[in-house]
Amino acid sequence: MVRNGMETGAMATRYLYLVRHGEALPDESGLSENGRRQATLLGRRLAERPIAVVHHGPLPRAAQTAQLIGEHLDGAALQVSEAAGDYVPYVPERDELPSDSADFLLRFVAGAPAGDRERGPALARQALALFTGPVAGDTERHELVVTHNFLVGWLVRHALDAPSWRWLGLNQGNAALTVIRYAPGRPASLLVHNDVRHLTDDLRWTGFPPDFRV
Repeated sequence: MVRNGMETGAMATRYLYLVRHGEALPDESGLSENGRRQATLLGRRLAERPIAVVHHGPLPRAAQTAQLIGEHLDGAALQVSEAAGDYVPYVPERDELPSDSADFLLRFVAGAPAGDRERGPALARQALALFTGPVAGDTERHELVVTHNFLVGWLVRHALDAPSWRWLGLNQGNAALTVIRYAPGRPASLLVHNDVRHLTDDLRWTGFPPDFRV
């Protein structure tokens, strides 16, 4: 491949599978029984996909979800990553936000722990560098990231080239599946978002407020 008069290495398509962890216990020390069932069902769904690696955040609910999914994946390595953790990826200024919802959104962000707001933007940039875009070489790559609500929203809004603040309002169900395709020379393609067809009816919509459920 030649770009700007210089020869560069070949690039191949990346398929990025994004999953919010399964339902957590009330104290967030790990997965509930529902969360374990959700992770197992998702693992069965992904068993036929050629996933090479499972990145996951360091918190127990993400690590346990990754472990249960990984039991169904042939040869996929599990890798803990701070960039796949739970944090605020971007803190908006008021003038970036729609005037009719700015107060609500700013209150929501301010309610997050100060540490999550302070360390988040750097980790979010690291997540973009690690998990997005085509991959070097001539072989397509399938990667799974088991993470938290905010990071899935951040990566979806990035794939859609939406404003940086627009991770807000993109809510993810527990163990719901999102898939983004990054092909060389093409814009990112959001193939699937918040897909829960692998879950039984009683396990769907956890992680959403009751009035969000349809």
